Amino acid sequence: MLNTFDWLRRCHSGAELLATLEYSQVDTYLLPPEEEIGPPLSAFERPCPRCWIYPGLKPEALSPKFRDNAKHGYCRSCLAITNRSKALGNVSRVCVVIWGCVSHVPDQLLTRDGFYADKAIGSYIHDEHRFLLLIPRRELKTWIQELLIYHGSDMRGLFHIFPTTGGGQRGSMGEILCGAIYHESRFPMDMLRVRFFSNPFQVFSPGDRDEKGLLTFEAAEFLRLLEMTEIFRSFLRPEEQKALHELVRLKNRKEEQFYWGRFMGYLSQQAKDMLNAWKIRQWPKNRIRLLYELTDYVHYHQNGVKKCQYA
Repeated sequence: MLNTFDWLRRCHSGAELLATLEYSQVDTYLLPPEEEIGPPLSAFERPCPRCWIYPGLKPEALSPKFRDNAKHGYCRSCLAITNRSKALGNVSRVCVVIWGCVSHVPDQLLTRDGFYADKAIGSYIHDEHRFLLLIPRRELKTWIQELLIYHGSDMRGLFHIFPTTGGGQRGSMGEILCGAIYHESRFPMDMLRVRFFSNPFQVFSPGDRDEKGLLTFEAAEFLRLLEMTEIFRSFLRPEEQKALHELVRLKNRKEEQFYWGRFMGYLSQQAKDMLNAWKIRQWPKNRIRLLYELTDYVHYHQNGVKKCQYA
């Protein structure tokens, strides 16, 4: 009755999305495509309130540790997903979701080689053009690098990139995924594009972000932005990044010039050279905003050594 994609669209949170992907690849019997449907909704009976398809389980038929969720009347599949999601919350928080609509699915994803063998947390191939991928957010640059190395010359299409969410009144993870899919048809397959959302709920109203130049990029351009952000995060300490952010937002030009000199005096020579070469004081406000948004998606390097993989 429900296929894997139907189950993905019913996910409320990123943790449930991970649990569903896990069961779709490992314990496939928990997501059966064919199973007896539940009773129609009535005053006396109802189907599972999460999927609204399959019959709910009786609490007395389960072991005590599963009875809390069974009180909601979940079916076997929904019960397994919600229980498993409780252990995946921390993993979900460091993930980024990638929905791809491209000319062809990456070969390495099909064979689970290279990046996908070690760093892909969850994946789902919908058809020959569409796939879903969850990876650690700080591995985003590595993923794009490998993708462009193998498919930069022949792949066309669009990637939607956004963080996970815990769900809530603003929308579920499944609704956000459907929102990303809805916007696929707006772009022709003439190049490889990336649409980056710093907040998953921006998927529902991307117009404002797009007008500010914060949303759609060529894949190679987005990779360059990530590389710049990695340098920025490595050369400036967190307190220096915060001070710079406050400084460039000053509206009084004389005040900004005064504090800029004092700020530069605190920095290392590498940091000074970087900011002077970039002429960051002349950047548009939206470009600076994007730089700070991307700091959560790159590694920190110290003396050429990668630090704090999931910090």
